[in-house]
Amino acid sequence: MPARDILLALLVQAIWGLNIVVAKAGVEALPPLFFTTLRFALVAALVLPFFRIPWHAMKGLALLSFTFGTLHFGLLFTGLSGMGAAAAAIVIQLGPPFAVLLGVLMFKEKLGPKRIIGTVLAFSGVVLLAGEPTVPSLVPLVIMVFAAFGWALSNVVVKRLPEVNPVLMTGWLSAMAVPQVGLLSLLLEDGQIPALLSADWRGWGAIVYTAAGASIVAHSLWYGLVRRHEMGQVAPFGLLAPVIGIVAAVLLLGEPLTWQKLAGGTVTMVGVAIIQLRWARLRKRPPEEVGSPT
Repeated sequence: MPARDILLALLVQAIWGLNIVVAKAGVEALPPLFFTTLRFALVAALVLPFFRIPWHAMKGLALLSFTFGTLHFGLLFTGLSGMGAAAAAIVIQLGPPFAVLLGVLMFKEKLGPKRIIGTVLAFSGVVLLAGEPTVPSLVPLVIMVFAAFGWALSNVVVKRLPEVNPVLMTGWLSAMAVPQVGLLSLLLEDGQIPALLSADWRGWGAIVYTAAGASIVAHSLWYGLVRRHEMGQVAPFGLLAPVIGIVAAVLLLGEPLTWQKLAGGTVTMVGVAIIQLRWARLRKRPPEEVGSPT
């Protein structure tokens, strides 16, 4: 890879890595489902005016708006509101192991010994996080696990989706997720308007960063990289985002670096690395993925 593309890959991972820390500030300022609704509304407003409506893919995009919008991001931000950002950055990495299991169940893919080992390690690392000080109960941990499952399920949907520009896909799934997550916020949360009116620059900045930076800019740059290079060159960079997220949570949020984080994070990331690098060697084309789990 030329130096320019290496720097772009590092920039994308830095944006995604910091996203979990920025989102943590957002869900502390605003109810998490309400925060998710505002994020999706901004993504849709920034994207849809510049693209034609993809009528041929609307049915699949509607399903994706539920699996990736409501299920993944709605649960991710809800779980994040009840646990530390570093622990969340680790747990959400269960997306690729879940994708491996869904591939076996739904597409009859073969599960070789390396991917079995990687999957077992990934889940084992998350188990080590139980009882970690920034995980006060199992509820947010379980919610975050289901958020990772939502990411994996979304990749199954994308595999069956007609060809759509990735940025356009992001815009339309966001637009269709707004009423879904918004309704859930109305039913399950309260104090949305007072929280919005009293939000400081961190709350508003989190909405802009997670929508424009992590969703639109980072995904656009990443899809450009996977179109220009073999997956074996690009995929390893994807392992940097959770590491950056953990370091940022410790340095910027003052979260403790406990033995559970070190052990659980190391075991999970080794497992995910085995899965991702093995997958990259088997495939030379761009991944059928909706992007970063965060």
